[in-house]
Amino acid sequence: MESESATTMKFGEQIALAQATEAAATATAAAGSYVPLKPVPGIGQPIDGAYGFQEQFSPTGHYALWMHDAILMPVITIVSLFVLLLLIIVVVRFNKRRNPVASRTSHNTLIEVVWTLVPVLILVGIAIPSITLLARQYKPAPESALTVKATGNQWYWTYTYPDNGGFEVISNMLPDDEAVKRGEPAKLAVDNRLVVPVGEPIRLQTAGADVIHSFAVPSLWFKLDAVPGRINEKVLFIEKPGVYYGQCSELCGARHGYMPIAVEALPRDKFDSWVLTQGGTKDHQPKAAEAVPAAADAAPASDTPAPAA
Repeated sequence: MESESATTMKFGEQIALAQATEAAATATAAAGSYVPLKPVPGIGQPIDGAYGFQEQFSPTGHYALWMHDAILMPVITIVSLFVLLLLIIVVVRFNKRRNPVASRTSHNTLIEVVWTLVPVLILVGIAIPSITLLARQYKPAPESALTVKATGNQWYWTYTYPDNGGFEVISNMLPDDEAVKRGEPAKLAVDNRLVVPVGEPIRLQTAGADVIHSFAVPSLWFKLDAVPGRINEKVLFIEKPGVYYGQCSELCGARHGYMPIAVEALPRDKFDSWVLTQGGTKDHQPKAAEAVPAAADAAPASDTPAPAA
């Protein structure tokens, strides 16, 4: 019995060793498969001489841009032109030269009803899509969504991946010459990007390590304050693989303008490869170091013959 037990233990150790070797080989292969994406000019970054919002790459961004272009801008334009017309009429028709004796009219019920109801109706019309946009922006992430935590520091960002083994990435701004050498925009390029999977909801949490910061990426219609002692949370969804740039949008000290954000969205398989290069694990899977002892413990239990009756 002792020899059988020793043989079983040895067999279990061999299984564990084989699994560890396979995991190491997988990680090594993955490490060589990740290649950082190159940014595309005009996508996910500012354009020289442009005005208005950047092109959007999230469902919320599309809705918000539609609301701005189809509702807010027409209303603002019509109201502004109408007020300008009224001012011109007043200047031309009701000056001292044309009206030496001023009118003593003090009330007009119809006009007073109109200028009360029309603004109310305009505000109600704007409120409906506004409330819809707010609800979309703060809809909770699905329970299975990947969680990533962005922590603002003076003056850099750290990104933590609790679902991938808890590893942390520190992101600092690149010098201008290095950014240009890499083909990236100066003052926006970083040494380590926030890498996330494309086409799926991501639970992005923010916190501040020292003062209040704000994580903002215009082309994704995403902005969330990072407050010390508090975790804020919002869903990040990116429709297309690429690199998307942003900046801290809360005044946080002398180098506030030098803590950019670069988000790299990858297909899920490439994201998993990147995670392995960082020493992490795929979502909700144990680390290789933890899996080996578990396999060693499980092997004897499954292979040990049942005692004779």
